Amino acid sequence: MNLNEAKVIVTGANSGIGYETVRQLKEKGAQVVLASRNKEKVEKAAKELGVIGFTADVSKEADVKALVAFAIKEMGGLNVLVNNAGIGGDFAELTETTVEDFQKVWEVNTKGLFLAGREAAKHFKEQQSGNIINIGSTAALKGFAHGSTYVASKFAVTGLTECWRAELRPFNVRVMQVNPSEVITEFLTKAGMEVNDSEKKLKPKEIAHVIVSMLAMDNVGFIPDASVWATNPW
Repeated sequence: MNLNEAKVIVTGANSGIGYETVRQLKEKGAQVVLASRNKEKVEKAAKELGVIGFTADVSKEADVKALVAFAIKEMGGLNVLVNNAGIGGDFAELTETTVEDFQKVWEVNTKGLFLAGREAAKHFKEQQSGNIINIGSTAALKGFAHGSTYVASKFAVTGLTECWRAELRPFNVRVMQVNPSEVITEFLTKAGMEVNDSEKKLKPKEIAHVIVSMLAMDNVGFIPDASVWATNPW
């Protein structure tokens, strides 16, 4: 698509991959609504990037419906959803994993992504075009010890992506998924992980580059999924 004509919602965009994606899209001439659930951080990020901000918790259906309606009104349309909002949870052993943590992660990573995708798809079907990029993870491809909660939520993202792709292709809607491996963002510290901020590690700019490149491809084709690894992170 021509990025000068892109009218985009990016969720989970007040920092990290979402923030950098907004920045790169804005540089390419796209209109962007930056969305996240912390009002203060949304306002700060939107001001820094010169875009429209909207406070929404993607796990709440009313918030998501309001976000999509707001974006369509403010931008005069909508043709891209970058479904980026996500959290990590506790990364506990299976026997120590709580129902509360499992449900908390599922509410954002799976239900929130589903709600945003559903509301955007209603508009995309009506206009017979659109783009959805779901941000998965390499944890959407392979499990690991202590990953039950997060991995389950991201495997579900892959399933949703595949279902939507099959349903929406006849309406000229491209449904894609990006699977980052370890990226140095606040996600790691919030999840209580040790952060080794080496120059060899992936940063948000690499993932945003992939997202923008997938969108920039001519509409006659699309890249179903892309996994992004650091070349030599050790």
